[in-house]
Amino acid sequence: MATGEIQSQEYQQRRWLNIRKVLERSGPFCHPDFEPSAEILDFLMNSCKILIVGAGGLGCELLKDLALMGFKKIHIIDMDTIELSNLNRQFLFRKTDIGLSKAKCAVEFVNKRIPGCEAIAHHCAIQDMDDGFYRQFHIVVCGLDSIIARRWLNGMLMSLLQYNDDRSLDQSSVIPLVDGGTEGFKGNARVILPGMSACIECTLDFYPPQKTFPLCTIANTPRLPEHCVEYVKVIQWAKENPWGESTVLDGDNPQHVAWVYEKAQERAMKHGIANVTYRLTQGVLKNIIPAVASTNAAIAAACATEVFKLASSCCANMNNYMVFNMAEGVYTYTFNAEKRPDCVACSNTTRVMEIEANATLQTIYDKLCDDVAFAMKRPGITTVINGRNKTLYISSIKSIEEKTRDNLKKRITEIGLYNGAEILVADVTTPSTVTIKLKFSENYDVDMSR
Repeated sequence: MATGEIQSQEYQQRRWLNIRKVLERSGPFCHPDFEPSAEILDFLMNSCKILIVGAGGLGCELLKDLALMGFKKIHIIDMDTIELSNLNRQFLFRKTDIGLSKAKCAVEFVNKRIPGCEAIAHHCAIQDMDDGFYRQFHIVVCGLDSIIARRWLNGMLMSLLQYNDDRSLDQSSVIPLVDGGTEGFKGNARVILPGMSACIECTLDFYPPQKTFPLCTIANTPRLPEHCVEYVKVIQWAKENPWGESTVLDGDNPQHVAWVYEKAQERAMKHGIANVTYRLTQGVLKNIIPAVASTNAAIAAACATEVFKLASSCCANMNNYMVFNMAEGVYTYTFNAEKRPDCVACSNTTRVMEIEANATLQTIYDKLCDDVAFAMKRPGITTVINGRNKTLYISSIKSIEEKTRDNLKKRITEIGLYNGAEILVADVTTPSTVTIKLKFSENYDVDMSR
């Protein structure tokens, strides 16, 4: 045997020595059903397929961690391209990569750097992939910065669940979702077992609302540098936009950002406000919260550990939500987020909306948007009357919105809805149509004959 081959074999034995110690012997923290075996590492390396969603700060850390753990069959999906501002924390990218696909550059770097890794990149939106694509994976790990995208992905994994004749969950159809998120010095990691534990929709109130400023404050009594930027963004852009009325303010356009920055500085000087910077301006325009590389590393490590535990069963997985805070020292806490019995995504029951009989369709639309149980963005509402589909209101398509706008003013009984009727709702937050049963708050009998 050649010297090079001998050295290669010795390297491979040393490379996985510590992981073998975990997988090939028992211990006090092992899962009760864990059976130590050399075959587990072979499964992790050659069979287990992992999907990483997002190739940003968290995604780069996740790809590196999982590849170094021995996972080879890794896919990563991201629709974004690399910007200069990414380079301080998304360490798989270089200055020469600016403008290129995040997913592709990350995969090329890791495959070249880590022997045996066979990562595959997908430069597209998660919505571009069908259920067949997601069904092929054993575990999905998420490093997104969008709540809407998280909700869509959560809905996709819920739609893949299968149920037995007695309505019990077929656990072989469960694809675990490991989700991580960071916000400055704070972060969280969680394990979601679709249909079994609390999902994204169950815990929507965990996510902080987007920061906004009262219009009267930014227009009349600004006190913060953010108020000055917001004033230019909301009011001054529409009045003085040098690129024309039809041009939408783009936070990624350097010319747009520079113009807003200049105008915000002028307003700040007028009101005696300091610290209006270019970076702050771009952050307000794009709702950016400054990222901290060490937070990304800690949360990615927690998520990768959970993926390893789920794939190998070597230890019980997290139960089920961890918060992490480095703002004042280092603090972490894990608790069991509870599954909502009426969750719009995972309850496996018909959702019910209680509403007054004389309410208008606008009331239903507002409830779909404002009620935390639904929290939709631009829902489209249809129903079935006498076996035929009827469009009640669609906001996302201009031509249909114009034709159905008058329905919003009508009482629901005028447009054919009754106590017990079902509406079908589509929205960007879910890949599947949601069926909701109307329940009149007054004492009406359900008319099932209509």
